[in-house]
Amino acid sequence: MELTRRDAVAALAAVGATGGVAVAARRSSDGDGRDDAEGTVGEGDPDGEGDAIPDEATVRAAMTAIATVVYPSEVDGVEEFVDGFLDGRLDGSARATELRAAVGDLDEAAHSWYDAPVAELSEADRDGLLREVGADTADENPDGTLAERVRYHVVNELLLALYASPTGGELVGLENPQGHPGGTESYRRGPR
Repeated sequence: MELTRRDAVAALAAVGATGGVAVAARRSSDGDGRDDAEGTVGEGDPDGEGDAIPDEATVRAAMTAIATVVYPSEVDGVEEFVDGFLDGRLDGSARATELRAAVGDLDEAAHSWYDAPVAELSEADRDGLLREVGADTADENPDGTLAERVRYHVVNELLLALYASPTGGELVGLENPQGHPGGTESYRRGPR
């Protein structure tokens, strides 16, 4: 299944983000859809006690790399989809800052344990990193341990984006995800 930027905008609309407006505003202001805000990489540590705030390019690369691990293998177009979804989520809000911090702390763990940032790890090493951090079994908590924050801000954010999109919703039998009109005909015929 091919994910597109259109799926990303639909997912943003489904989760109530003002991403469509944000994407259009950014694209018209700087021409490439990205803001040039630079964060500072702090001295975070794998236990979640750090204050690493990576720049936007690092966040986008890490989120795309993690998506290739958590998304089903039959999904294509992951980079374009994640990039489009992040256009609406990296908006300067407190939640965006928390997402950046979680990615920064995960990147610090990758540097510490694998001597490379998340985006440069092999798919097997990215999977191993998520498991070693504990994000595969942790409860989600935006203010918790590193595992809980990675689960909440990184893994769950990526899964929310996927399954809130029309294409991703089809993977789990949600032909008409919440926020996407389908009319009464979609309820009469049942799943494909």
